[in-house]
Amino acid sequence: MSRLPIPGSGLAKGLAVTLRTLTKKSVTEQYPDTQPALPPRSRGVIGLFEENCTVCMLCARECPDWCIYIDSHKETVPAATPGGRERSRNVLDRFAIDFSLCMYCGICIEVCPFDALFWSPEFEYAETDIHDLTHERDKLREWMWTVPPPPALDPGAEEPKELAAARKTAEKLAAAAQAEPTAPSAPTAPSTPTGPTGPTHGSQEGAS
Repeated sequence: MSRLPIPGSGLAKGLAVTLRTLTKKSVTEQYPDTQPALPPRSRGVIGLFEENCTVCMLCARECPDWCIYIDSHKETVPAATPGGRERSRNVLDRFAIDFSLCMYCGICIEVCPFDALFWSPEFEYAETDIHDLTHERDKLREWMWTVPPPPALDPGAEEPKELAAARKTAEKLAAAAQAEPTAPSAPTAPSTPTGPTGPTHGSQEGAS
């Protein structure tokens, strides 16, 4: 059997919160002279590491607001080995984000398969004109350098699979380089003096 709430208990709890707040001293942060201490996962703006971008368009397709604009062109890459086949690759021409439409959901960062987009805690990018809130890849690249490093792993956590795979590959290459023997130089046969018609023999010379 459930107990009925005491009449006025909700009001009493609300007043208790108000009284606790009234007894605390208010602290005013002197912004912009003093920058606020932001948490590590603050969602300020999105930084672009364009070297990792393959123009797969996943971020633009998954964006709910359609605020990512990407332009690219194809280039032919010559064959790496003789007799190989030429390949084509996408080259990034434009990557822009309209932050007047962005709702900071982070879907573009989550779906990027090549780690080209990151959250930056930078938040001072206000503009007087709404059209200036569309920032191109040069500005997004500048914000990339304000991205904080990832938090340290738990000491008892497993090693990331990417790091483990890279370490195994490096160890295999190092072991193969050490095990590869140096090829000894082939011994040279002693040279035999030859005449105009073939080898000369001292015994025949003495007999004549």
